[in-house]
Amino acid sequence: MAPLGGWEALAPEADCEPHQPIGVARLAQLAFTGADLKPLWQRLVDRYVAGDQEPASLMDLATLEQLFGNVDGGLAFQRAALEHRRLYRSPAAMQMPALRLLALAAPGDIGANTPLEFLLQGSDIALETLYIVPGSAPPETLPPFDIAIVAAGESDANRPVHAEIARLTSSWRVPVLNDPQRVALLSREGVASMMQGVPELVAPMVRRVDRRALERLDASNFPIIARPLDSHAGHGLARIETSEALASYLAGRTEGSFYVAPFVDYRGADGLYRKYRIAFIDRAPYACHMAIADQWMIYYLNAGMRESAAKRAEEARFMAEFDTGFAERHRAALAAVAARLGLDYVAIDCAEMPDGRLLLFEADIAMIVHAMDPPDLFPYKAPQMRKVFDAFRAMLKRRAAAP
Repeated sequence: MAPLGGWEALAPEADCEPHQPIGVARLAQLAFTGADLKPLWQRLVDRYVAGDQEPASLMDLATLEQLFGNVDGGLAFQRAALEHRRLYRSPAAMQMPALRLLALAAPGDIGANTPLEFLLQGSDIALETLYIVPGSAPPETLPPFDIAIVAAGESDANRPVHAEIARLTSSWRVPVLNDPQRVALLSREGVASMMQGVPELVAPMVRRVDRRALERLDASNFPIIARPLDSHAGHGLARIETSEALASYLAGRTEGSFYVAPFVDYRGADGLYRKYRIAFIDRAPYACHMAIADQWMIYYLNAGMRESAAKRAEEARFMAEFDTGFAERHRAALAAVAARLGLDYVAIDCAEMPDGRLLLFEADIAMIVHAMDPPDLFPYKAPQMRKVFDAFRAMLKRRAAAP
C-alpha cells in the first residue's frame, strides 16, 4: 500500500475550522491511489467513542465508511453530523477566493450530489454546502455567497428535497443554477420520455414497474434490462432474455419496484462496447471519459482501461479529437439533449449505435467527474479534465457577474 502522504495534516483538528471536513475529493483521491486510510479512520472513531460529536469529523467518518464499502454505516455517521450542523465548508485553495458558491445538497451517499469538490479542487472558488433536510428548518443565517447551485441529484428520496430547495430559493436575489424542478425530471423514465422524437438519437423507453407487473412480462418483451429503482453503478442491473431468467433474477432480489427497458445492442464492428460520459456546461458538451469493454454492462472501473494500452490510446484520441470528432458527428443530437434537459450543469452516459446514431443511457447532475486517474498511465486525462473544470468555473463566474 502507498503511504498516505501526511494525513495528519488533513485531520480535522489540524488547521481546520470546526465545520470544515477533509472532504470527499481529498479522501477519495487518497483511497484511489492506494493510501492506507485505516489510521485516520481509527483516530476519528476513537474520538467518536470518547464522546466527540464534532460534525466535520463525523462527515469524514461518513465518507471513509463509504470508501471502505460500508454505506449504511457511513450514512449513520452522516445523520449524526447533520443533527448538529447542516452547513459545511470545503477545503479552499485560496484565502481570498474570487467567488463564493453555495451548494444545496441532499443527505445521502457519495453519489447523491453533484461532485462539486472534484470540479472545484484547487480552484479560486470557495464552496459551502448546505444540506437540505425536509421537515427541519434551514439555518436562520447563511454565510455570504455570490451564486448557488442545486447539487441534490434526482431520486424518489430527493423529491421533498427539491421541493424544499424551490421554496427556500424562491425569494433569493443571487443566481441559483440547476432549477430544482428541472433536476427532479431526471428519472430514467423521465429522461427517456423527454428525448423521444430527437433526430439521430436513440433513447429507449424506460418503464417503472412494480414486482408483480415485472413477473407478468411475456416472451414478446425480451430481451430487457432490469434494475431496482434508484439503483446506480450496476447494482441489481441485469440483461434478461427469457421468462425463466426473469424468475431467477427476481428470486435473488427483494426490491418492490424496478426500471425496465428494452436491451439495445450497441457493439461496434470489432465486437467491443464503448460508453462515453459527456458533461454539459452551459449546454456545451465536454468529454469526461470513454470506457471500452467486451461486455455490455460497462463501468469505467470494470472496463480494464488500466490494463490495456490500446484502450487508453483510443480514449486519448477520443478526447483529443472530441470537438471535431464525436461532438461534431452528434452535434444536433447533443444540442437537442442539452436543450431538453434545460440545466446549467448535467452529465450523460451514452454510446454510438452501429448505424451512427447517438444512444442515450441516462442523464444526471450527480455523475462522478474527476481527475484522479494516475498521470503515468493516463497522461491525456489531466489536460482534458482541466478543460472541463475551467469551463465549469468560468460558467460560475460568468453567471454570478450577469445582471
